[in-house]
Amino acid sequence: MSTSWPLWEVFVRGKRGLNHVHVGSLHAPDAEMALRNARDVYTRRNEGVSIWVVPATEITASSPDEKDPFFAPAGDKVYRHPTFYAIPEDVPHL
Repeated sequence: MSTSWPLWEVFVRGKRGLNHVHVGSLHAPDAEMALRNARDVYTRRNEGVSIWVVPATEITASSPDEKDPFFAPAGDKVYRHPTFYAIPEDVPHL
């Protein structure tokens, strides 16, 4: 039986940011301890306003080696490109 703690991926939202950014990984026995350790390790200078911790085993990712076939279906959906939309000047952060 393994006694090692699970790996957690850490995402931090900075004071000036609108999104969470992956900043690293750490080992912890549970989510609460992972959150506290992430605060201590990744926001030592009070630069964060929010932290997410996610068990690494719960992340499903695409492979960079398969990027062409994986993203190819989006190529024929031209309506997804912003050239078809007029963005109002009063809409922030778009």
